[in-house]
Amino acid sequence: MKVELIAFDSMGVRSMCTYIETKSLRIIIDPSAALAPRRFGLPPHEIEIERLNQLAKKITEKALNADVIIITHYHYDHHDLGDLIPLDIYNNKIVMVKDPENNINKSQKDFRAPLFLGIIKQRAKSLEIADNKVFNIEGVKIEFSKAVFHGASDLLGYVIEVMIDEDGDKVIHTSDVQGPIFEDQVEFLLKNKPRIAIIDGPMIYMLGYRYSYENLDASLKNIEKLIESGIEEIILDHHMLRDRNYIYIFKNLREKYPKAKILTAAEYMGLEVDILEARRKELFNKGGNKKENMEGNDREENSTSSISNIRENT
Repeated sequence: MKVELIAFDSMGVRSMCTYIETKSLRIIIDPSAALAPRRFGLPPHEIEIERLNQLAKKITEKALNADVIIITHYHYDHHDLGDLIPLDIYNNKIVMVKDPENNINKSQKDFRAPLFLGIIKQRAKSLEIADNKVFNIEGVKIEFSKAVFHGASDLLGYVIEVMIDEDGDKVIHTSDVQGPIFEDQVEFLLKNKPRIAIIDGPMIYMLGYRYSYENLDASLKNIEKLIESGIEEIILDHHMLRDRNYIYIFKNLREKYPKAKILTAAEYMGLEVDILEARRKELFNKGGNKKENMEGNDREENSTSSISNIRENT
């Protein structure tokens, strides 16, 4: 089974887009990407916008080639309404989605999910509600967890974790567990013991605000539990890579578990880590003084505010 990590925060955009190719089936998980509309009081830098467009093209290419498309929840860095990724990717595809009615927050239930599903249901070969279900297609088992919190509470809704299993070779994509923090977020991983676990790590850029130190402690304990369970490769990325301090968590884990493979998505793909969002102030400060850069920020905000594919993803 071939696992290709297409777009992640360690590559410069908000995304967890993953492409998996088995002998008989091609699967893409969460074919979308986004940018933070504001970070450090600044809009996206032109370098971020360029990267977003580059990776959107790659996502589109892979999605068009896929047989199955999986949507783990209805935030815009995990699904797209056609602004950035063409709706043609859903044509004649098996589409598996988070339950739009149950275990879902109000904004996703009342607006995002029905809008998205209304658009794609006429295009897809089939549309399947996936929560806590198992599908067998062309000899490949696709298994979903029950709905679990998107992070530390139901404020941001729920996500479903997904396992692809080809003859016992297993890969799990956790979506936005922001840790994992809780037992029910980690149990799907511990029960199935995949070869590769693709995990949205702790949301350290919101530490002390929307993510508590208790959440961080619980997440690190669960990550260590996963390493000790024997998972061969652990990918930690997404929310975790929005803060430069991610490096210290990696350093501590790698020192404690020198034989474990603990990687960002970029490293897994043989790329240099490029956390553009965390470097946004630096990007704007290059080549001018503070006053000039603030004026540039105003111009950038005006120029990007009309770009519909740069949206809040929470």
